[in-house]
Amino acid sequence: MALNSLTLSLQFARDATAHRAVLPRHKVARWIRHALAVDAEITVRIVGTEEGQRLNREFRRKDYATNVLTFDYQQDPVAVADLVLCAPVVEREAKEQNKTLEEHYAHLLVHGALHAQGWDHETSAEDADEMEAYETEIMQELGFSNPYEK
Repeated sequence: MALNSLTLSLQFARDATAHRAVLPRHKVARWIRHALAVDAEITVRIVGTEEGQRLNREFRRKDYATNVLTFDYQQDPVAVADLVLCAPVVEREAKEQNKTLEEHYAHLLVHGALHAQGWDHETSAEDADEMEAYETEIMQELGFSNPYEK
């Protein structure tokens, strides 16, 4: 299977460097590339709670840190986006969902990469089902289990 090309910038905020070992560049690139239908230029930034909350408040008017924020700037002919993942939220959710940290990061990066290409699960139940099914297919291609199984 030929994968689309990816120009990746991977950044870790000072208060999120503990997750660097779980997110080697080659794995992050592999996970995102499996979710790409077009070539892409993506910056992934791993942040702490304060930065995650500030960004969510400023851009979504929701005053809490969320797991992943996608800022998509262009979808065609090349997807250009920033994915911001909040390390403490991702870690907490992984524990709550009995997943490894790697598995949860892989899922959220796939999820964010799909958003960067125009996928949206908040528009309708049908869109949510379609996006979840596609995410599950991608995760299984990557050797992970269905991220939505409880």
